[in-house]
Amino acid sequence: MRRMIIAAFALSVIAGAQSFESAVQAYEKGSYIKALDAFYALAKKGDAKAQFNLALMYEEGKGAKRDVAKAMRWYEKAAKQGNAEAAYNLAKLYLAKAKSGDTHALAKAKYWLEKADEAKLPQASNALGILYYNGIGVPRDAKRALAYFQKAAKAKEPYAMYNLGKLYAWGKGVVNDKMKAYEKLKAALKSGVSEASALLDKLCDESRWVCEE
Repeated sequence: MRRMIIAAFALSVIAGAQSFESAVQAYEKGSYIKALDAFYALAKKGDAKAQFNLALMYEEGKGAKRDVAKAMRWYEKAAKQGNAEAAYNLAKLYLAKAKSGDTHALAKAKYWLEKADEAKLPQASNALGILYYNGIGVPRDAKRALAYFQKAAKAKEPYAMYNLGKLYAWGKGVVNDKMKAYEKLKAALKSGVSEASALLDKLCDESRWVCEE
């Protein structure tokens, strides 16, 4: 059975307020050192969007050597000011640290995912669904996972639709619904989740009546 999918969330720099203009232009021209310096100056003054963009550049290694520790520090500063994307990216980095044996990283990842979810970021809802369905750092809870997937799918998050379709088709601890599974997997495929194709084939092989239109 294919794994559930957590959405990638690597934003490009955000063209926001006028003070961002020169940094954004430098970034778009590939002048990453200049862009990094401009975002750094704004970030030091407490600009949350600049802090996010600076963290992203450190994470991607643009304008400076890749430095995950610096990225995490700047993401956290932005997240503490309510930047949902920063909270989500920070959580993803904590999830990566957990894979390398950091015993406290999962709790921190969950904390920041919850903050991003509270800010209505559907990617965070999807990620929380994965944690609860698989029991990663939390007690396994299929019904709670389902609720998170439904919340994200309602916001048209493609990977949540994929995960929800998979759960409806073959999930344990929830009521299976092949028709809903088909609908969600089709929606995920139309939204660009290529992995949904194989699951649709599997679903149609098992329950041909579901796929007859």
